[in-house]
Amino acid sequence: MTGTGSYASSGGRELSFSPATRIQQSVVADLERKVLTSLAERTPQRINSDHLTILGFVSQCLAGICYAVARFHPKALIVGVAFLGLNWLGDSLDGTLARVRNRQRPRYGFYVDHITDTIGAFFLMGGMAVSGYIHPGIAIGMLVAFLMLSIEAYLATYTVGQFQLSYWKFGPTEIRILLAVGNLALLHHPIVKVAGHRILLFDLGGVIATVGMGFMLLVSAVRHTIQLYKEESIA
Repeated sequence: MTGTGSYASSGGRELSFSPATRIQQSVVADLERKVLTSLAERTPQRINSDHLTILGFVSQCLAGICYAVARFHPKALIVGVAFLGLNWLGDSLDGTLARVRNRQRPRYGFYVDHITDTIGAFFLMGGMAVSGYIHPGIAIGMLVAFLMLSIEAYLATYTVGQFQLSYWKFGPTEIRILLAVGNLALLHHPIVKVAGHRILLFDLGGVIATVGMGFMLLVSAVRHTIQLYKEESIA
């Protein structure tokens, strides 16, 4: 749901809005783009981008609920995989559908997409925190790291004009794939051995994810700070 244009505010003045350049260079980006375009071209007219956004949001929240339920019924993890798939469909296809149909609402789309992502992340990682498959502190750490990285991306979108969707060939779709694989692995191997110590599989993955996002945040923040300092240097 992105595009360009000028829009009148409630006060009658014109508000110019130019979308930032989207940077998506993940491993599956090219294939994903082709698949999404094909799906968008075949989507019935009665389905619009808002329907898909709602599908993605609700599915992410339900995936989190599946983690919580898995504490008592492990097979809920399998249902969670299905909701992760639906989350990908809704969250990824809504913008593509708007562009294919030329029904773009840049400010509305950007805001709604990312506020629902934020709330959905709370449900997803909150569900993990009570699942028993990961230490609550590690789940909360992942949520904090995700939100901090998101804040950096949104600030860069406004100040630099670039919206970073992937970091080092790794983006939202790859995260969903890893979570889906992890869900299935939890059914048989919830505990792994590292250096002779038995730890929860998702504890290991959570620590790696948190450290990774923290490093991405640091590198991006330093790079953008230097860029902005040079562009707005005071003689």
